Amino acid sequence: MSYIHGYDPDTLREIVDPRQCAARVEEIGEQRSLPALLERVWLLKVLGRLDDALVISEQSVRVARMGGTRKDLLRARILHATVMQCRGSYDAAEQELTMCADEAEGQNWASVAAFAYQHRGKVRFDAGEFDDARSDFKRALFLRQESGAGDAQLESTLLAIDAADRRRVGASVAS
Repeated sequence: MSYIHGYDPDTLREIVDPRQCAARVEEIGEQRSLPALLERVWLLKVLGRLDDALVISEQSVRVARMGGTRKDLLRARILHATVMQCRGSYDAAEQELTMCADEAEGQNWASVAAFAYQHRGKVRFDAGEFDDARSDFKRALFLRQESGAGDAQLESTLLAIDAADRRRVGASVAS
């Protein structure tokens, strides 16, 4: 089941039903499997419970490091970086996402690299670096197309490119 009902065209944040997300957090409870931890991190993040999301994201990185695959670890690190982004730690989030994107591309894991680039683009978008954000979104689009991503992922990336273009034009008009 997808909890994402769309994306805000101005902030690129996920549009969710908070009651549905809160109910799912309760349903997951204290499960400690990596998939449950990652889902909880994301749900807590979109609910704005960033302190809780940070604690669980750090735990998910440790669990992935101890018992997951390298892809699992990258996904956990990317999610952790998105929590840092939401907390306003753009530099730390960008650095982590850059390392994740580089590793994923080095392993030819196009879908994981696209995930990292998409989120690095969002960090740069939030930081007002619209040209760099657009470059990351374009890279994510290419990688998603290469890996056969579904329409929803391609649409979210196209929306992000459009938002970065609008902000770039707005910023150049304002100067």
